[in-house]
Amino acid sequence: MNTTRTTTVTCPNCGRGNRIPVAAEGRPRCGHCKQPLPWLVDAGDDDFAEVVERASVPVVVDLWATWCGPCRMVSPALEQVARDLAGRIKLVKVDVDRNPQLSRRFEVQAVPTLLVLNKGETIARQAGAAPAHVLRAWVEQAMAGR
Repeated sequence: MNTTRTTTVTCPNCGRGNRIPVAAEGRPRCGHCKQPLPWLVDAGDDDFAEVVERASVPVVVDLWATWCGPCRMVSPALEQVARDLAGRIKLVKVDVDRNPQLSRRFEVQAVPTLLVLNKGETIARQAGAAPAHVLRAWVEQAMAGR
């Protein structure tokens, strides 16, 4: 897999754009102000192992579909959680319709399905949308139990 694929993230602290790799060790920081950046990326059947399972921080996986209304509602809440927990988690979005192997692997029966993975192991799972403060508490509780 090509480890040089990047995404651009705007620093919530100073507003500068930063290119960060989708798969890397460590925690991304702003090149300008050095604050932790929210790590939001997409992954699929071909690069899931590299992007998610080898991550050095816990990964919140959003298994979603383009046609799903609740998925569109939960996406901004998850992005807020990623900003709130910048440097502590990585948020990875997986379109289940385009990635049937991952859909089968995680036995997705409803979308959105949310997972918290630590070194590739599922440590928490929930289906359905929730507000940002509920999702943040769920993620923090999962991380505390790892």
